[in-house]
Amino acid sequence: MRVLLQRVTSAEVTVDDEIVSRIDPAAAGSPHGLVALVGATHSDTEATAKALADKTWRLRILDGERSAADLGAPILVVSQFTLYANTAKGRRPSWNAAAPGPQAEPLVDAFAAALRELGAEVATGRFGAHMRIALTNDGPVTVLLEG
Repeated sequence: MRVLLQRVTSAEVTVDDEIVSRIDPAAAGSPHGLVALVGATHSDTEATAKALADKTWRLRILDGERSAADLGAPILVVSQFTLYANTAKGRRPSWNAAAPGPQAEPLVDAFAAALRELGAEVATGRFGAHMRIALTNDGPVTVLLEG
């Protein structure tokens, strides 16, 4: 599983010109939040999703070297199979390493559920939809986690 984290001051997901999800860290009393773009591969399990959720929640990449857990920062979780693009040959990426939707969707859901169990305020994109993600990356700070 791969999780691309971005430290943000705001973020929202739009599907078919409708905002379906949003985080507003300032309204939650935090200077930052996180956008977690989550991709799953064939060998991933629910345990992998839970471990990466815990790492996401406790990773000290927010203001003052604190974590989302320390600040109560909100997290926007968005599925992103393209994190498993293979670009080694040619100009057209291969998606063979990405888990198929029926396998990946429960893993992305498990990641979000694990964050909620840890106490996070979690918003989510819409699995399989064409989404537009608007965010303000602060820093910029972008970190790749792999499990």
